[in-house]
Amino acid sequence: MREIVNGVKHKNKRRFDIIEFMIEKVLVLFAAISILTTVAIIFTLFGETIGFFQEVSILDFFTGTRWAPTLKPRNFGVLPLLIGTIMIAIGSSIVALPMGLGSAIYLSEYAPKKVRKIIKPVLEILAGIPSIVYGFFALNFITPIIQKILPQTQIFNALSASIAVGIMTLPMVASLCEDAMMAVPDSVRKGAYALGSTKFETATKVIIPATFSSIASAFVLAISRAIGETMIVAIAAGQSPVLTLSPLKSIQTLTGFMVNISLGDIQYGTIEYNTVFAVGALLFGVTFLMNIVAKAIVDRNRRYLNGQ
Repeated sequence: MREIVNGVKHKNKRRFDIIEFMIEKVLVLFAAISILTTVAIIFTLFGETIGFFQEVSILDFFTGTRWAPTLKPRNFGVLPLLIGTIMIAIGSSIVALPMGLGSAIYLSEYAPKKVRKIIKPVLEILAGIPSIVYGFFALNFITPIIQKILPQTQIFNALSASIAVGIMTLPMVASLCEDAMMAVPDSVRKGAYALGSTKFETATKVIIPATFSSIASAFVLAISRAIGETMIVAIAAGQSPVLTLSPLKSIQTLTGFMVNISLGDIQYGTIEYNTVFAVGALLFGVTFLMNIVAKAIVDRNRRYLNGQ
């Protein structure tokens, strides 16, 4: 009987080992596919970009103030697109980051459970609305309101697009920050209350420092989403690649240009076609740099909390 039992155990162990081996190889395959996809994207993007910079000076590309790759004489100064993208990112951050963090603090520290169950799904519904809907919302609702306050505002402008992008990214910030705050043990809150802290002091001096890494990640993700937004800026911000710092004027962003040029009849392999990859590579570089800076801030805060 003992030999039979040992044989069954051995057979089951062998079966489990085979299953575990197959699961491990499948997971390795999934990871390899993700890495290879990233490498393929980078190779495709920068391969065409190298061809672009063989015909266009890098210095002219980054310092030029006029962008007209499809008109003669051609100009390839990307500063108007870059400044327009930064304006949208900053404007949307002013809307999304404080409101999102404030919503997260309210939901995690102040709101009763019944209220939280209602408000959080409503916030998450905003994240499911297509961006093109936000674009028409900005054009037909936000812009007329701005024009009543500031009559000099153009129909297509950066301000309304920034507000719409901020509203779109707000649920992302609120949801991610609220999840991180709710993960903090209640014993930490009770300890702060026992020392005489108010709810606001507990939230700002205990909960936020404890979840700073997650909050910073949410902020970076929201800003990256704003930088990469396409349809809202294409509809509400306009298609005017002019160098301006006024949010009341029409602008064009990096993604807006990529949409605009893709709709035209551009021949494959031409300099006009390669501008899409050059602009895409710049967009990739900006978001990559943002993630590096955010990681450095998070690591520094983690070392500070650990007393290093």
